[in-house]
Amino acid sequence: MGERERLLDPVARMSEVLFGLIMVLTFTGTLDVASAGNEDVRTLLIGTIGCNFAWGVVDAVMYLISELTERGRNLVTVRAVQAAATPEQAHQVIADALPPVVASIMTNSELESLRRGLLAMRAVPARPSLERNDWFRAVAIFLLVFLSTFPVVIPFMIFDEVQLAMRASNAVAIALLFAVGYVLARYAGFRPILTGTSMVVLGVVLVAIAIALGG
Repeated sequence: MGERERLLDPVARMSEVLFGLIMVLTFTGTLDVASAGNEDVRTLLIGTIGCNFAWGVVDAVMYLISELTERGRNLVTVRAVQAAATPEQAHQVIADALPPVVASIMTNSELESLRRGLLAMRAVPARPSLERNDWFRAVAIFLLVFLSTFPVVIPFMIFDEVQLAMRASNAVAIALLFAVGYVLARYAGFRPILTGTSMVVLGVVLVAIAIALGG
């Protein structure tokens, strides 16, 4: 049995986790440790969990819209190739649909092979549609954004002392940001330690910008 297809690639997974972390840190970063009481912590927990739940839903829906739009565009390309008056026109349509770096190395014979393959397609759907795995991926995106909330806010549920909870929360956030950078570095061939450290710095900067702009 072959390896099961991943619902999301490492870049997508880590991007969603990073997004969730930044969202929750914009809440914890504005908590006044010196004067915060139980009611402030309760408000923090409700705000962070509710916000990341909402943004998890939004992110999942946007993913579905993106997939549907991309498939619609692919159908437009197929129909344009099949309706082209000449092979050369079809070649141009195909080249325009490919990533520039790929299109730049395609030969005429390769473009012609693609054209023939597209012309041979008979069961072209009338409209784009979503598949079962698309819904699974949307759920995975939601869970990544939403669940990334809890490691950072759990210290506020455990510790009664707000200052201690904030320190523990910040330590968890730094560790998670470093882990995101480390995983991305391993995937892309970068230096893991340097990339992990850079991700911590980037996360802090993004949170500071979001807080400064009222996010």
